[in-house]
Amino acid sequence: MAFGRLERSDLPKPMGEINMTPLIDVMLVLLVIFMITAPLMSSSLRMDLPQSAAGTPSDAPQFLAVAITPDGSLYIGDSKVGPAEFQVRIKAQAQARPDTEVQLRADKAAPYGQVAELIGWVQAGGLNRIAFVTETPAAP
Repeated sequence: MAFGRLERSDLPKPMGEINMTPLIDVMLVLLVIFMITAPLMSSSLRMDLPQSAAGTPSDAPQFLAVAITPDGSLYIGDSKVGPAEFQVRIKAQAQARPDTEVQLRADKAAPYGQVAELIGWVQAGGLNRIAFVTETPAAP
């Protein structure tokens, strides 16, 4: 009775192709991680900024035109007012008609801090509807 050898005499040949299963598993895990973390990476402050080319005048029944120049001068309509008088007139307008819209015309060179302060005065006076007036660019 002859027994054959249980050992192989030749070694197995190396595999000549890439096993794709671990690569696909890693890719799917990374995809899930990015799908979960992508919403968290966005800013919590959502702003919908208007395009100035699409801006049209509002059809508000009652509005108050307010302007600020580069040197910080305040205007209500066409009359120049000081900060104290501005606040008094805003409060009076808010008491008379609380649904009044304030149309703000701020010069490009006006300091951002002064514009923000003006908006704060308007809101503190009791008017909450503020529209920014822009010019439409000239057609090419």
